[in-house]
Amino acid sequence: MLKNIFLSALLLFTVAGYSSVASAEVSMTVLVTGANRGIGLELVRQMRARGHQVIGTARKPEQAMELKETGARLVQLDVTDSNSIRAMAEQLKGQRIDLLINNAGMLGHNAQSFAETDFDQVIATFDVNSLGPMRVTQALLPNILAGSGKTVIQISSTMGSIANNSGGYYGYRASKAALNMLNSSLALELADKGITSVVIHPGWVQTRLGGENAAITVEDSVTGMMQVIAKLGPEDSGRFLDYQGEELPW
Repeated sequence: MLKNIFLSALLLFTVAGYSSVASAEVSMTVLVTGANRGIGLELVRQMRARGHQVIGTARKPEQAMELKETGARLVQLDVTDSNSIRAMAEQLKGQRIDLLINNAGMLGHNAQSFAETDFDQVIATFDVNSLGPMRVTQALLPNILAGSGKTVIQISSTMGSIANNSGGYYGYRASKAALNMLNSSLALELADKGITSVVIHPGWVQTRLGGENAAITVEDSVTGMMQVIAKLGPEDSGRFLDYQGEELPW
């Protein structure tokens, strides 16, 4: 179970700091999409620091210099391109994946009013934020089933909450609400296969998407999410949590 694997590694990390944790007993294989910058890149860094084998994806690997420096395995992936997804799945055939983190996402057209909304941009945002994670999860399902962790994390947003809606950002909000619903159905279907699938809001983070005035650093966001992930079990599948483990309204 991922909870046991991850918690053991996390405890070792707490003692050892950012030194390498090279123990086969606690090491797991993690795949992070959209890993070339921001939250995805920091997830790779912190996972690598804990001694895990990490596969990071990027649309343009030749430009992902910081990702290459982490020592992670780099795989090309465009979550909107079926050919790219098939190529990734073929490249990873037979590779167990204990933890899949669907992080790739986009803000899209940030119109504040309905009148300004560009629906072509809304469709493009849905393609990345809603369908992208489902495509990747579907393609890697054999890999996840072969792993011991059997956990899928969808990086969503509180902006996808219908109950907590301040308006604007039509495409982004709707795409994350759709992702939340898709994951809810996915969690129900995959429960009998022992797969835990959870939606996590990383907070308002100081990234290119979140902006420099965001409330928390990418390091704090990822550290929090790592602690939340470490505690997940099958009973948590289908939940909507923030980076501090708090339940969020749908």
